[in-house]
Amino acid sequence: MTLKHGEKAAGRIAADANVLLSAVTGRAALKVFTHSSLEVVSTSLNIKEVREYLPFMANKYGIAVELLESQFQLLAIQEYSPKDYHGSLTLARKRIGKRDPDDVDLLALALELKIPIWSNDGDFEGTGIEWYPTAQLLKKLGF
Repeated sequence: MTLKHGEKAAGRIAADANVLLSAVTGRAALKVFTHSSLEVVSTSLNIKEVREYLPFMANKYGIAVELLESQFQLLAIQEYSPKDYHGSLTLARKRIGKRDPDDVDLLALALELKIPIWSNDGDFEGTGIEWYPTAQLLKKLGF
């Protein structure tokens, strides 16, 4: 993903549940979906995690859970199952499994597709894959 200032991104990025939840609640992460051509992908496990947290987020922000569910469905997210990145799971476990076992699948997906990760979770640092927290990604996208 090479960009010049203000250029719309073309490519893919693997999104963690924390940034997807941020986008669903209308935070800055939503700009990635609404103002860039970047294709957002994620694992079925991350999608499931987002759905599990929607009631908590609805309560936290005083938003109807149905509204958050609708917003989530509107986000263009390409979902991948473990069989799609099975070949990279062992390497991902070696790189992040001890630090955060919950992040193994997303790292495996990124490794398999050879794409960066979008997450506000610092555990992805030093995993051998490009990693962008939301603020850094938005800056790279020219926002």
